[in-house]
Amino acid sequence: MKIAVAKEIEVGERRVALIPDMVARLVKAGLEIFVEAGAGEQSFFYDDAYEAAGAKIVADSAQLWGEADLLLKVAAPREEEIHKLREGSAIVSFLNPLGNPIIVDRLAKRGVTAFSMEMIPRTTKAQSMDALSSQAAIAGYKAVLLAAATAPKFFPMLTTAAGTIRPAKVLVMGAGVAGLQAIATARRLGAVVEAFDIRPAVKEEVQSLGAKFVEVKLDEETVAEGGYAREISEESKRRTQEVLSDTVAAADIVITTAQVPGRKAPRLITEEMFARMKPGSAIVDLAAEQGGNCAYTEAGKDIVRNGVTIVGPINLPASMPVHASQMYSKNIATFIQYMIKDDALNLDFSDEIIGSTCVAHGHEIRNSRVREALEVVGGKV
Repeated sequence: MKIAVAKEIEVGERRVALIPDMVARLVKAGLEIFVEAGAGEQSFFYDDAYEAAGAKIVADSAQLWGEADLLLKVAAPREEEIHKLREGSAIVSFLNPLGNPIIVDRLAKRGVTAFSMEMIPRTTKAQSMDALSSQAAIAGYKAVLLAAATAPKFFPMLTTAAGTIRPAKVLVMGAGVAGLQAIATARRLGAVVEAFDIRPAVKEEVQSLGAKFVEVKLDEETVAEGGYAREISEESKRRTQEVLSDTVAAADIVITTAQVPGRKAPRLITEEMFARMKPGSAIVDLAAEQGGNCAYTEAGKDIVRNGVTIVGPINLPASMPVHASQMYSKNIATFIQYMIKDDALNLDFSDEIIGSTCVAHGHEIRNSRVREALEVVGGKV
């Protein structure tokens, strides 16, 4: 079985699917690894390191894609890349299958078996394969650094000859993996941190990191399958915004992390809430690519409105390519080792991990949620 590592061509994507250490592990396990020339350069892993680890370097991209039995990527393939895959091959990558189901449809029509790293189930057994969580942790960490660089004041309390400077107040909205990492990082920098999440079960996790939990009592289920936050009713959104309005107004920094797979990000900071924020405060919106949690977020832009800076970062994990690649590489290597048996893919769809992650096989889209998302897109067209 030929396992190939592709060079990413997406603008701003600096990660690589496998780093040399993971290549060495897979080669030791008896797998044959081919790496496209320059695939790791943007994350500071060079061809000679891959060769030393036992990989074969392939300069011709079309040859690599065309001969691969299993292709490994970070970003979803573009249309022109899909055409380079041969029928009967397989791909493992982030595919955004619920947000961009057309990619999955193209792969299915090409006869490619597609595994989406977003669809790894959130179970103990699959924890070491959970790439969404590993990359979200990086995003949460980097969001706080962006906030600290943007804010016109210190994060920690300082006692100086000029007097005592009070610590910054940071509000983290959403206490998933990204949110919890943001809380921990902001606390390390000395800020006073509050956090909100519609899921009451995360209260203890928030408090264990030294933050105050902002609680809103809601009369409905707030936890979806896999532990994600569920989209709540308009009445619950209204109540939540009423409770949070004062907290947002008092904050120096707000970091928002709420996202719903395949849907527009929930609005957490409305125009009315934003109008109450202090000049000099800042928002870092990790849901910018999904439409933003803030009413005025623009993906990929830093804007200032009424004295408040709104940062809408895109693909934050790629801005820390060394550790992002290291973590993703561990996730994907663990997954393919789990899936490959006797030098062939074990397509046992009754297996929870394999069945959940495989979104296309045999010229068909396997996942019902992806099919529904595709119908919605088709309806819009």
